[in-house]
Amino acid sequence: MSLFHSNTEIEQLSDEVLCTLVANGNADAEDLLVNRYSRLVRVCSRPLFLVGGDHEDLIQEGMLGLLTAIRSFQREREASFRTYAEVCIRNRLRNAIRAARRGKHSPLNNYISFELPLFDGTSKSFLHSEKNPEDVIINREEFKELITTLKSELSSFEAEILSLYLGGLTCAEIAQEVQRSTKSVDNAVQRIRKKFERQLPSGAYSES
Repeated sequence: MSLFHSNTEIEQLSDEVLCTLVANGNADAEDLLVNRYSRLVRVCSRPLFLVGGDHEDLIQEGMLGLLTAIRSFQREREASFRTYAEVCIRNRLRNAIRAARRGKHSPLNNYISFELPLFDGTSKSFLHSEKNPEDVIINREEFKELITTLKSELSSFEAEILSLYLGGLTCAEIAQEVQRSTKSVDNAVQRIRKKFERQLPSGAYSES
């Protein structure tokens, strides 16, 4: 029997408490956490989608990472659940990409693995490519230049779409935000993706 009399009661609980409920077999708590963090999965996967492949494959991998986080989180950890969940999601995505290079997950074999959020500019990490036989490693300044160049090629509409898209909104949510059709938004995402792919370096760079 559920300990809660309404959905409102369980929705007010913290992520950490919900994880404890999940550990005790509460399926409603798990469903709630999945809903809370589905946007984070999209945020983590979308920079990878920009360089090719089927976005739905990445979403599925990210969701598996989220489920791992929900089911393995321990409240004794110093990190918050959100921090732990993001680590699990990104690790799952990276592992999927590495497996793709070994031919175990062909739909993902043209992805690039980002070690920092797109447009962040604060991380000391770097970007490395899984797309070519040799990894492409770009230091932070080179990465910022790449993004600056991309921005210069986007229309004002595309730039707005990119910002919302990388923020984790669905195409339907973006369409509502900008008062355009979902098809128009999807077409803009595909144009952005192609422009981004053209900016990717073909050689290998070392982090300075």
